[in-house]
Amino acid sequence: MSRIRIGILGYEGVAAINLVGPLEAFSNAVRANKDGHLEAYYDVVIITCSGDQFVADSGLTFHARRSSAEPEPFDTIIVPGGRGMRCEPVAEQVAAWIKAHAADCRRIASVCTGIYGLAHTGLLDGRRVTTHWQNALDVAVRFPKLRVEESELVLKDGKFYSAAGATAGIDLALFLISEDFGRETSVAVARKLLVYVERAGGQEQYSEPTRPAVHIGTDTRELHADRMNRLVNWINQHLGEDLSLEMLAKRAVLSKNDFIQQFTHTFGIPPGLFVKNLRFNEARRRLMTGEEAVKIARSVGFADPAYFIQEFRRRFGLLPSEYQQRFGCTMPVGGLHHGRDGIAARNGAITKRANGRRRPRITSFTRCVRRHSGSEKEMAGNEL
Repeated sequence: MSRIRIGILGYEGVAAINLVGPLEAFSNAVRANKDGHLEAYYDVVIITCSGDQFVADSGLTFHARRSSAEPEPFDTIIVPGGRGMRCEPVAEQVAAWIKAHAADCRRIASVCTGIYGLAHTGLLDGRRVTTHWQNALDVAVRFPKLRVEESELVLKDGKFYSAAGATAGIDLALFLISEDFGRETSVAVARKLLVYVERAGGQEQYSEPTRPAVHIGTDTRELHADRMNRLVNWINQHLGEDLSLEMLAKRAVLSKNDFIQQFTHTFGIPPGLFVKNLRFNEARRRLMTGEEAVKIARSVGFADPAYFIQEFRRRFGLLPSEYQQRFGCTMPVGGLHHGRDGIAARNGAITKRANGRRRPRITSFTRCVRRHSGSEKEMAGNEL
């Protein structure tokens, strides 16, 4: 059996988990031959642009092969992330190496901040990519030709793949294994590693629910940025009140159309979507403290708790109670499950997890790093 050659590119300051996660996944993809012996599907090689070893950002030393000494090209190249990739010389060295080898390989993938090295090549211009949610905005600003989708765990666009960060390197490897040898093989590897072959939801469920800051760039006038900053501070204190476009425009002392234009230019998304993001972020913060979902829903502006629960599930891939169990800093208060089930019984809107039906496709609402160039009419259509 001819093995698929995988080259994982190492460098000073790489994140060990970004490298070792995919390495372990590929190494566990095996099958029995006709003699009953296990054979590996992949030949995985740790390589460097120069030298024969490098030190991870955690202090772990890796021994590697010089890529120039490899006798044949790699089928797939993976660029892991790490603090070292934020250094411009490292990113440029990695980019130069990728450009020299890109034509000879079938796939090129990045994990986490590995996107910096891959983006420097220009090969990703106009393509959809993802990275760790903490770096998404910086990547979008530094590489404006990329279409950053910060909620995705793994993305494919042509021969290029990108993964979020940390354990998402394993998600990426399982995705590639499934492409190469089918879902049955990737499921077998996932079982060995005690991970899900495909995680429900996107990065939004893991991201810290922080409040957005106003970005004052060369194309954003400081005057209207300050106006929007004051408005956002007010919105954060009145999430349970009427936050319609008319009300917000009046608060900003602008016409409705001027308000939509200035707000969208400042934050990159329409005001209606922005407010919904704030409400859900506040809901997540309060779920983490153990507060009841029904109470949270009404206090952040959702008059119908059932609608809140449905939208929460669409956005994060989890019911509020499941999110609270997974990410809560304290134990849930009594009544959360009863509240959820009671709402489901009245509305018939929530499908219980135990019935075996497939979860709905997750819809990302954040889009915090995209530039919206739609018409004012389209932007106005994004009201709550």
